[in-house]
Amino acid sequence: MGSSGEAGVRKSGIAAALITVLLTALAACDTTPPPPVVTSPVAQSSTSPVTTASQIVIGVDDIAGGYNPHNLADQSTITTALSQLLLPSVFRPDDAGEYQLDTTLMRSAEVTSTEPFTVTYQIRQDASWSDGAPIAVEDFVYLADAMRDQPGVVQPAGYRLISGIQPSEGGKGVQVTFSEPYPGWKSLFSNLLPQHLLKDAPGGWQGALQDSFPAYGGPFSIKTRDNARGEIILERNERYWDKPAAVDQLVLRRSDAAGLAGALRSGNDQFVMSRTDAAGLNQFQALGPTVQLNTVPSPRVAEVLLRPANGPLVDDRVREAVSALIDRNKLIDEGTGGGPSAGLRADAQVLPPSQTGYAPTIPAGFGVPDPAAAERLLTSAGYVKEAGVWRKDGKALTLVVAAPGQQEPYASMAKELSNQLVAAGIQVNTLGPQPRDLFANLLALPVSPGSQAPTGNSVGVDVAVVPLPVGGDAATVLASRFGCRPGQSTPSSNVAVVPANPAAVCDESLQPTIDEALTGTKPAADALAELEPRLWAQHTAIPLFQLADTLATGQGISGMTVGPPLLGPFGNAVNWTRSGR
Repeated sequence: MGSSGEAGVRKSGIAAALITVLLTALAACDTTPPPPVVTSPVAQSSTSPVTTASQIVIGVDDIAGGYNPHNLADQSTITTALSQLLLPSVFRPDDAGEYQLDTTLMRSAEVTSTEPFTVTYQIRQDASWSDGAPIAVEDFVYLADAMRDQPGVVQPAGYRLISGIQPSEGGKGVQVTFSEPYPGWKSLFSNLLPQHLLKDAPGGWQGALQDSFPAYGGPFSIKTRDNARGEIILERNERYWDKPAAVDQLVLRRSDAAGLAGALRSGNDQFVMSRTDAAGLNQFQALGPTVQLNTVPSPRVAEVLLRPANGPLVDDRVREAVSALIDRNKLIDEGTGGGPSAGLRADAQVLPPSQTGYAPTIPAGFGVPDPAAAERLLTSAGYVKEAGVWRKDGKALTLVVAAPGQQEPYASMAKELSNQLVAAGIQVNTLGPQPRDLFANLLALPVSPGSQAPTGNSVGVDVAVVPLPVGGDAATVLASRFGCRPGQSTPSSNVAVVPANPAAVCDESLQPTIDEALTGTKPAADALAELEPRLWAQHTAIPLFQLADTLATGQGISGMTVGPPLLGPFGNAVNWTRSGR
């Protein structure tokens, strides 16, 4: 019995070994994968369901960059939205427009000395960029330096008062010293940028955030950006140190007016932010009571700048004559198209129509064409109208009119303006440079006071149809729009300088009052009451209207509000949730 059992075991072992060898050989010889396993419907129903991301879809007019909120060239609804979602700020406006410390980033920020004027900031120890680098003093220095030195930036006047920045607490403490008192200091250091990634980036400051963001310091991050499809997908920033976003994803999706209205009707979009004309507004209104409509004024005013730079408009008489030939109402009609901006006519030089304290200051009759006055002024400046064209010394009066690329409504308004001037006998060369080339190059060409020739080989811009930033601290807006650079108010006629603002204005007779407003010596309201008539009389800036978006809110979203003035709803996106799901 024992021997026969042992033999059986040996036979079984041999057989098993042979089978193993055989299978190994077959596997070595045959590399064809096995046929796929087909799962039956019954088997599928028994598995766990795949969890889908909670998602809110927002319809927008465009998603195109750049996205640097500090560059004039990048000002847009999409840039304003992304900066609120992705970048950290020291202060943020509340629903009343008052600056409040953002405690998701800061421990404190306060004036700690008045002689010299000093503000001390303390950043949260856990605040960091999405790549793990701390948000620290270097980011403050990077932004302050760029805003002081770079052309084409948004409201630089406050930054130009900074005389020094010192670190403490390993970079989490920031001590900022100013050359003068600055009551508007809370408007500084919004939308900080990651210095460690941008300081040596190709293209420098002007290339920063041209196509995307290198790191994030807000509750969201960019998952994908598809310009061809017109879509940016944001997802919860897993490295964010404060309250996490309630939804997994936000989708910003581009469409035209009909597509935006259709997406709201179908429920594919939860809300829309769109610069609408009368036709687009009608499409939203036709959706009925299930869609709520609000007008959201933007922090931008469309303007015509008559630049006393290096060309014919250096002569005050020529500038006033050109102003007298412009039909402002037609430009406003062309630019607004009967949309919500039509109700936001900008009839003051500094404060926009939506801002508290705004009151029209426009002189009676300004903006209504007066050909007789224009003829009188041009004649006194030495021009003669020959064969329908104004000439001086045999040379036709020719102006270069520029708008930022094909951006609307500026391109259409520039065309209408050019037609008006040509009809009045002024020849026009039109330019449509890329926005960054316009603001950081052409509108920043050095100016030689008294010269009527462009500096160097570049073509100077005489007339610009552009958006300019408004809102926030009124004295800062005043100084950024019409003030000189520090030390520039008494320039030498022989020295060419980079203009302090897009209009190339530096009037030494106005500068003392501008400085008094900026430093708090004179209340901003009193300074504006004094300066507004004089600014209109300069004929350098012709404000047209404040830009505005229509916020159309459909179904499927909870926790959203209209948001602070000029910023819209995106600041509280961490609280948004999908409803009715």
